[in-house]
Amino acid sequence: MKKYYLPAFALIILGISTRFLPHPANFTALGGAAIFSGIYLPRRWALILPIAAMFLSDLFLGFYAWPVMLSVYLGFIIMTLIGMAIKKEKNAATVIGGTVFGSVLFFLLTNFSVWAFGNWYEHSLSGLYQCFFLALPFFKNSLAGDLFYTAALAGSYELALAYMKKNENAAARLEF
Repeated sequence: MKKYYLPAFALIILGISTRFLPHPANFTALGGAAIFSGIYLPRRWALILPIAAMFLSDLFLGFYAWPVMLSVYLGFIIMTLIGMAIKKEKNAATVIGGTVFGSVLFFLLTNFSVWAFGNWYEHSLSGLYQCFFLALPFFKNSLAGDLFYTAALAGSYELALAYMKKNENAAARLEF
C-alpha cells in the first residue's frame, strides 16, 4: 500500500500551530501530533518532527528551566514511541489507550521533574503529592487535548487516505 506523507506533514503543522493560538492551559495538539507521527510517519520523521516543532515554537514562546524542559521533550519522544508501538495494531482501542497511556506518562514525568528540579514545592513526599495534586487541572486539559487532537489528526488522515484511494489522480499530487 502506498503511503501518503504530505497530508501527514500538513496535519502536524496545523496541529502544532495550536501552541500559538489562545487555548486553555495545556490543551494543545503537541501530544496528539506526537502519537499521530509515531503511527503514520516513517521512524526518522516521526521522532524529528514533534521535537523540531516543539523547539521551533519554544524559540518564539521562550525557554524555561532546562531539566523541566528536557522532561517535556522526553515526554513527547515517549508519546511518539507509543505511537510507533501502536502502528502494527492500529485500531480505535489501541489509539485511545495509547493516547491515554502517553498522557499519563507525560504527566508523571513532567510533574516529577517540576518537583525534583524546581523550588515551588518542598522536596518531601508531601511536596511531591502537592505537586501532582495541583497539576491535576492541567492534566485534565492535557488529556482532553491529546485525545481530541489525536482523533482529529488520525481521523482526518484516514479520511484523506480513503479519498485518495478512490481518486488516484488526487493521490499522485500528494505523494512524496
